[in-house]
Amino acid sequence: MMQLVKGDSSEFINSRGFTNRKFQWQEGFGAFSNSRSQIDDVVKYILNQKEHHFKKSFKEEYIEMLKDYGVEFNEKYIFYELLEG
Repeated sequence: MMQLVKGDSSEFINSRGFTNRKFQWQEGFGAFSNSRSQIDDVVKYILNQKEHHFKKSFKEEYIEMLKDYGVEFNEKYIFYELLEG
């Protein structure tokens, strides 16, 4: 399923020129879920993520979340920071 999602979304992004370079996904993926009782917190997070990520990068937050939940991971599969240009 993820192969289809990644393939179709890459084609969509590249066909519309959303980036200056050819877009492609890295290997692997992560998936997380939230319970219904967390909806308000998730909405607040989404609405404030621009300000939130001035304090902590998404990559830092992602690694922290993996560690907090005891998820084993290989640094090789953690995404790269986007480069401008």
